[in-house]
Amino acid sequence: MSAVARVRAAYQRIEDVARPEVWVTLRPVDDALADAAGVDARVAAGEDLPLAGLTVAVKDNVDVAGLPTTAACPGFATLARSTAPAVERLVRAGAVVLGKTNLDQFATGLVGTRSPYGAVRHATDPERVSGGSSSGSAVAVALGIADIGIGTDTAGSGRVPAAFHGLVGLKTTVGLVPTVGVVPACRSYDVVTTLTRDLPTGVAATRLMAGPAARPWPGEVRHALPARPTVGVPRAEDLTPLCSAYREAFARAVDQLAGAGAEVREVDVSPLLRAATLLYDGALVAERYEAVGAFLSGAGPGTGVDPVVSRIILGGRGTAAHRYVADRARLADYRRHADEVFTEVDVLVLPTTTEHPTLAQVRDQPVAVNRRLGTYTNFVNLLDLAGVAVPAGAADGLPFGVTVLADTHADQLAVDLAARMLAAAPAPAAPVAPPAGTTVSATAVGGVDATHLVDGGHRLVVVGAHLRGQPLNGELERCGARFVREVRTSDAYRLLVLGTEPVKPGLVRAGPGEGAPITGEEWVVSPGALGVFLAGLPAPMSLGAVELEDGTWVTGFGCSAEAAAAGKDITEHGGWVAYLAATT
Repeated sequence: MSAVARVRAAYQRIEDVARPEVWVTLRPVDDALADAAGVDARVAAGEDLPLAGLTVAVKDNVDVAGLPTTAACPGFATLARSTAPAVERLVRAGAVVLGKTNLDQFATGLVGTRSPYGAVRHATDPERVSGGSSSGSAVAVALGIADIGIGTDTAGSGRVPAAFHGLVGLKTTVGLVPTVGVVPACRSYDVVTTLTRDLPTGVAATRLMAGPAARPWPGEVRHALPARPTVGVPRAEDLTPLCSAYREAFARAVDQLAGAGAEVREVDVSPLLRAATLLYDGALVAERYEAVGAFLSGAGPGTGVDPVVSRIILGGRGTAAHRYVADRARLADYRRHADEVFTEVDVLVLPTTTEHPTLAQVRDQPVAVNRRLGTYTNFVNLLDLAGVAVPAGAADGLPFGVTVLADTHADQLAVDLAARMLAAAPAPAAPVAPPAGTTVSATAVGGVDATHLVDGGHRLVVVGAHLRGQPLNGELERCGARFVREVRTSDAYRLLVLGTEPVKPGLVRAGPGEGAPITGEEWVVSPGALGVFLAGLPAPMSLGAVELEDGTWVTGFGCSAEAAAAGKDITEHGGWVAYLAATT
């Protein structure tokens, strides 16, 4: 489907569902169609646009040039002169922005009702909240209007509405996605996030948004989850905040982890849950005052300020510096506990939230309900963790979700387990079908598979004992290497059996046409892991440049000339696995 057709379908869907509270500013259809026509022209000219024609709904605390940024407060509105880099990178990749979506004012809330533009109702149950603060973006995706919802997530604002709608909410390590052009909620902990109907689209969009990361990936980042990961889940006593239906749904989700190949281990997450209370009940609320407190202090009648939001933010005005420093020190203690947890497990799986309240319940207890919803989300950014919220069945006939949490910069591990869980889990409850022909799962970005999020890896080709199923493949898994594809070398190579233990082949360059294409595998590894391989290589093995059949050169395993001269030539078999099959 062309980009123009997709945009026409999106605007028709907006008309059909008649949910005006989703939007603060909707772009004129002719403007969006002009952008779509430009995308179609670029594709026709041969440009590779990984998000060609995908439609985007942007939370209205994120700048889009030419549109007002209100943060759901009319008196705060300013006309954006430029687009936030995170969104601009999606537009350059072919996405088309539809408009700006409603939110809990100043991104303060997890309910989606704290807005003078109207309470955003759940996509399928209008008596229930949509979840916030990225409420409008979530509902726009759940209703099949937008392919990608852009949200922000400081305390769970992307993960909670994702859980309520059976969506994927991807929240990276703090700082990977730039927050330039975003009205801050808590400047130290804000993250720009995605809400999508499938994981590959969210990964592709997030990978593009991170671009040249504001906080670069470290040299030893892991590119893949182990084949049998150790997954931590809360103890029974840590699940008491859950309502009964959510407790039952979470137990089913834990049972399904075995189907995702996991070893499940109960861990004590109570210190993490205590850390969560610091965001609103401690001195860290001063960060919210720093963001917009000056405006709220002088806001008069007619500015559209939500009284609940105003009380929360202005409550940080008198915070003493020593209290703020003391709470940061407490956070450091909780972070040390998180370090201990992640030495025992690869990832954690927690319920995303505690219950799914009605609009009436939030009206009666606006602060208490909101506080409960953040039980399992508020600590994540405070402790610098990454999270992927995924649907995990149903509770009371509506979607239920869990969140996979990973350590700082271990985002890929959370993505990988999320992918396995989605493959093993039943379909979410009451999904909202998008209009025919508008769903697209994003393809690979940058030549790597569609759920590979991490940037900055090195290509490594293996042809022998490190192949999948071979005795040394575990070395690749332990260093977090990721399988990419099967490959063949150019015809300049010969393969020989070496006198090593275990038995290995050696790849030797003989010259163009002097050998044969040798089958191998391409993996991606971090720079640190590649250095470990190089430092630990036993004689007679070596690492060097290898030419592939397509003419590219990558790092690969070779051997010394002396070992090659003493080896048995098995080039005729075309690869190590074929040789083993022929000789056994």
